[in-house]
Amino acid sequence: MNTDDKLKPLREQIDAIDAQILSLLNQRARVAQEVGHVKAETNAPVFRPEREAQVLRKVAERNPGPLDSGDVQKIFREIMSSCRALERRVTVAYLGPAGTFTEQAVYQQFGHAIEGISCVSIDEIFRATEAGTADFGVVPIENSTEGAINRTLDLLLQTTLSISGELSIPVHHNLMTRSGTMDGITRICAHSQALAQCQAWLNQHFPNIERQAVASNGEAARIASEDPAAAAIAGEVAGERYSLGIVQAHVQDDPHNRTRFAVIGRLQPAPSGKDQTSLVFAVPNKAGAVYNMLAPLASHGVSMTRFESRPARVGTWEYYFYVDVEGHVKNEKVKRALEEVKQNAAFFKWLGSYPFSL
Repeated sequence: MNTDDKLKPLREQIDAIDAQILSLLNQRARVAQEVGHVKAETNAPVFRPEREAQVLRKVAERNPGPLDSGDVQKIFREIMSSCRALERRVTVAYLGPAGTFTEQAVYQQFGHAIEGISCVSIDEIFRATEAGTADFGVVPIENSTEGAINRTLDLLLQTTLSISGELSIPVHHNLMTRSGTMDGITRICAHSQALAQCQAWLNQHFPNIERQAVASNGEAARIASEDPAAAAIAGEVAGERYSLGIVQAHVQDDPHNRTRFAVIGRLQPAPSGKDQTSLVFAVPNKAGAVYNMLAPLASHGVSMTRFESRPARVGTWEYYFYVDVEGHVKNEKVKRALEEVKQNAAFFKWLGSYPFSL
């Protein structure tokens, strides 16, 4: 028996299973449409991050294999995205142009059945979301190598929006050109954060080539696609989109480099069962002020997962402190702890409660 004869019954099984999957997908979509009709009656939001987080966690818990749970979650993310789009396509603002890591984060959070709005700056993402042009915005908030994205922190302080989700993605920078070589290259373009994350590698391999900071790595890839004398540092997706050749892959100094992103909008998610709350506060300028401010978290058994200080540019205090804690603000112990923190703070702002990233 030849190979084709052996494969024929297996392929027939796959075809039959595919037909079942297609039927079940459309059955799910019809139920999702009914959910949409109920939501429309009460003007409920199309996207519920806490519900989708619960579905994805349950999928991972129930997965018997051999498929990897992370891969199964990606499949279900796209299923939910497509079903959600039957109600209405969610619009999401991101740092463009196409091919940036921020765009990649958008698809990881919302799936591909959305309408993306490319923005030239983090400020524009906030403006588009505040104006209602976009339902949500996705902004970088922290990098494992370079630390906090200060512009995002400053804008979170000022905005009327809140954080409704977070996610973290690996950041693999590639050096790319039109030709796939460095012949004739006179400048290397990238976002300032990317240049900093690749500084040691660039110093070692191309110390004499000019480095130009641009609005985003996607913009760098676009420039390199049009200028044969320009190289770009960007992700693989950007390289494919702009038909660039990779001179050297993974040129970031830290092989474990990751960037954390925040989803901003007017939606305030309900508790999902595994949540995080973000806040920012300032303290009076006196000894022990920060310690005393954080004491309510310990006394109420609330775990702090992040603590970041930022010099204050306005007000009478010297620093703002950005803090993440485990739990939702509607959780009683978190609520009581934050009320005490607020009472003792010179400045206090709740930034959002949202599901932990998967």
